[in-house]
Amino acid sequence: MTTQPATETGVPPYCAQPPQTQPALRADLSPNRAGAILLIRTKWVNGTILHYAFLDEGGDVGGTEQLDEVRRAFREWKDLGIGLEFEEVPDPADAEVRIAFRADEGSWSYVGRDVLLIGSQEPTMGYGWDLTSRYGKATARHEVAHTLGFGHEHQNPFAGIVWDEEKVYTELGGPPNNWPRQTTFHNILRKLSPDEVTGSHWNPDSIMQYGFPAGLILQPERYRNGIESPLSISALDKEHVLQWYPTLTAKPAKLQPFESAALQLSSGEQADFEIVPPETRKYELRTFGDSDVLLVLFEELDGELRYVTGEDDSGEDRNGHLETKLVKGHRYVARARLYSTWGSGGTAFMYW
Repeated sequence: MTTQPATETGVPPYCAQPPQTQPALRADLSPNRAGAILLIRTKWVNGTILHYAFLDEGGDVGGTEQLDEVRRAFREWKDLGIGLEFEEVPDPADAEVRIAFRADEGSWSYVGRDVLLIGSQEPTMGYGWDLTSRYGKATARHEVAHTLGFGHEHQNPFAGIVWDEEKVYTELGGPPNNWPRQTTFHNILRKLSPDEVTGSHWNPDSIMQYGFPAGLILQPERYRNGIESPLSISALDKEHVLQWYPTLTAKPAKLQPFESAALQLSSGEQADFEIVPPETRKYELRTFGDSDVLLVLFEELDGELRYVTGEDDSGEDRNGHLETKLVKGHRYVARARLYSTWGSGGTAFMYW
């Protein structure tokens, strides 16, 4: 296969995604409610500014051209028209996404909001080979997609892939990956839950699809001779990322204390509210009704919205609730992303 680095075995170096967190959902949740939480839980609230920082200048992978390729990868995703923003910052402590270049660790990234669980001086994304080749450029776009909340496409339960499992373990256990069996299972053989997958079809052209040499796939038969590595963001990738993060056109609705705003949202949709407090004191911000919501508060500082606090009440029947000090005349934006609703009543947001 000429689209990826040549190796003695024909197996390319692959992204080794770290294990994702799994929410502790109550056993009595309805399937629709649990499914909505599993699908949306790794996604950012739309309008978030993701700050990224480099922990080194290319490490032992290469020079500063490696950093430039990562910058281009962020820019390419942004240029699709998504509502997220990406900003490079010099101090890793100010960054949600921290990037290292270490050849002995391969390429990888945590998925979506899992990056927030990682220590402020630890990497959340890593690169283990040259990003200036065609395969390397695709790797950069693949890892950024993990940070946006994408999983591996070849693990899509709708793909219908039947593996020659022992051959997969043997191939991936050798160079260049040298993976233990649990890493191979987690990144290749393990099927994602249908609840974690957007849509109901496999997208073999996705930037999240690995390329595989001949002999590892038994079914579908047309892929017994292997799958080429997709090297670009596919049309369906673009469709999905714009479903999660549509272009922000409407301004946040201005809200006064004790004013209730109805949340007329479908699963995955979001409502944004502008708050300019009339006095400096501690305030409560809360959603009401039978709903699971991710509620996040940002403060405008030097013309940029910076994260203040947030809460995910998914599956807990208690509504989103923030309690924090707000400063008179400062501008804040509260964003409420809906997982699901149940019951017959409506849902709303208020602060006081």
